[in-house]
Amino acid sequence: MKPVVAVVGSLNMDFVVRVERLPAPGETVIGRDFQMIPGGKGANQACAAGKLGAGGVLTRMAGRVGYDLFADHLKASLAAAGVDVSAVHATRSQPTGVALIWVEESGQNAIVVASGANQALHAFEVEALRPVFRGAAVALFQLETPLATVAAALRLAREEGARTVLDPAPAQPLARDLLEQVDLLTPNESEACLLLGLSPRRLTLEQAPEVAEALLAMGPRAVVLKLGDLGCYFSDGERRLAAPGFPVEARDATAAGDTFNGALAVAMAEEMPLEGALAFANAAAAISVTRLGAQASIPSRAEVDAFLAAQARDGSRASA
Repeated sequence: MKPVVAVVGSLNMDFVVRVERLPAPGETVIGRDFQMIPGGKGANQACAAGKLGAGGVLTRMAGRVGYDLFADHLKASLAAAGVDVSAVHATRSQPTGVALIWVEESGQNAIVVASGANQALHAFEVEALRPVFRGAAVALFQLETPLATVAAALRLAREEGARTVLDPAPAQPLARDLLEQVDLLTPNESEACLLLGLSPRRLTLEQAPEVAEALLAMGPRAVVLKLGDLGCYFSDGERRLAAPGFPVEARDATAAGDTFNGALAVAMAEEMPLEGALAFANAAAAISVTRLGAQASIPSRAEVDAFLAAQARDGSRASA
């Protein structure tokens, strides 16, 4: 049987505009290259897992959409990536979620989300998701659905034997009893700082071990710090590993973190060795930032494999 990655989370339609620079408060700037692209952190991670699983890993998505055209587009995008969307249900109480995204020349972005139907994924409905987690090797979560729902779904996933992965985004404080249900916590720098009560800052690889240990003390069994172009840093209190990033020309970082998480979930489901799993996730994220949009930027498995093979060849030549 194929290993299974289960994803519970948000589905949004992204409205993306490229700008020369992000606007200051009260300022209007002229944008260009408007695109309407399927997104939402949950759907992005499911799409990444679907594409990168390449038919060898089955991905299931659970979430909520409205009764509107956006819902049809979102489900069709996931289905095209090979994702089972039978647990993505429509609600009449809210429209499908949307995200308004400004992307500047450097690749940095600003995002405003109107959650809509994502807020209709209620904690009292979580028990109905048990079939989504049944047989799953890995379960992915984010924080664009109600926190009580995330907490209940984490517990249910662990009951079904899945390894739980939480992307703590959008950043917010989290209780210890929730973090204790997390097998792998995957914050970026700003999310890690918020969880620890620190002011937002860029982290160096030298600072990463101390930050990771502080996060482990909050309850998760392991941590992967996502460090942007520096790569990532893993610790479970016993094993510690820094995995360098890959230098690329960034256009849009919108889906980099989601691509990383989807790739890492596939690597975990395939039982890749830790070093290879982190390199695989870093490579997928690196490719994604060279492209515009969320799900549209996620590479295929063949692209990631080719990218890693090229990096290995370049490394061999450099050391020769």
